[in-house]
Amino acid sequence: MVPPDMNNPRTVLIVAGEASGDLHGSNLVRQMKAVDPGLLFYGVGGRKMREAGVELTADIADMAVVGLTEVVKKIPAILGVRRRLKLSMDRERPALAILIDYPDFNLPMAKLAKSRGIPVFYYISPQVWAWRKGRIGQIGRTVDKMAVILPFEEELYRASGVDVSFVGHPLLDAIKTRYGRDEALRRFGLKDGLRTIALLPGSRPSEVERMLPEMMKMAAILERRMPSLQFVLPVADSLRAETVENIIRSFQKRISLVREDIYDAVAVSDLAVVTSGTATLETALLEKPMIIVYKISGLSYAVGRRVIKVPCIGLVNIIAGKKIVPELIQDEARAERMAAEAIDILESPDRQSAMKREWALLRRNMGTAGASERAARIALATMQKSL
Repeated sequence: MVPPDMNNPRTVLIVAGEASGDLHGSNLVRQMKAVDPGLLFYGVGGRKMREAGVELTADIADMAVVGLTEVVKKIPAILGVRRRLKLSMDRERPALAILIDYPDFNLPMAKLAKSRGIPVFYYISPQVWAWRKGRIGQIGRTVDKMAVILPFEEELYRASGVDVSFVGHPLLDAIKTRYGRDEALRRFGLKDGLRTIALLPGSRPSEVERMLPEMMKMAAILERRMPSLQFVLPVADSLRAETVENIIRSFQKRISLVREDIYDAVAVSDLAVVTSGTATLETALLEKPMIIVYKISGLSYAVGRRVIKVPCIGLVNIIAGKKIVPELIQDEARAERMAAEAIDILESPDRQSAMKREWALLRRNMGTAGASERAARIALATMQKSL
């Protein structure tokens, strides 16, 4: 055990609570190891972080939730993870705590780390510009360095005295396809000549349980109204296969499920129906027209309407500063409305082209490639200051 007055110079605690954080965390870890191969990482993540060499204390499949009512069910598990991480800070004395988004869990973790003399690097900002802006003060007190991935966030934090750097968006490096169109269609069991709709119901079980049934009903409506359609469903790493399969089975409808090569599945589609989240940015960077949908519990929605301060919820619309993509939220996120929007976009080449033009502008606003490498060097510098 490292003496209590010393940090372990080779050990890093890293915590991500969702699928997007797992992706960005894995790329950050690889970049840090490229500079210093002797670093040891442990914490909370998913398959991608495990493959990058992180020893997982807990898996994001047990952590990812959305909305007030969904959180209640997982409070015991989440508190258990927090206790284990707290004990590990005293035992391992990591030289750095890297916290990725997931603010309701990670901001208290930042306070715990700070009180133990462990420097805190916060990567990917909580969305304070959308709601609970008062958290900026807490961040300033407990975070040693913040790296943000949206251009307007840097000025917001700097104005409040937070040590912050804009590193660009890591998706600019992550969005890569592996196959040409013909090979992708063959691998996914899709037919050339049919229009393909990608269904992206979310990365959390509660999102999938709410959105996928509506998407399946939408698919049935579309098949009745439009000929020559097929559907592909990329499954997020954070989901257990049976969560998706059980819902699809109940509709007795053929859907091509894709567990690997998710970006290829979106790339071969003509339209994506996307649950609001990072997947909207991924779809935009793949230059695909989309519809954003979202639904949570009635209580969570009622509270959210009172505190959320932005006119749009989709990240692509927020970054653009205008509504490029239709958003069907709560009661509007039903099969009939989704099908109507899908038909309108599929039958309007001008509308498809307009979205694709906006995606080129969006890409420029997200910075330049190399975000993970820049973030890694900032993290290493923050760690070295404490040694």
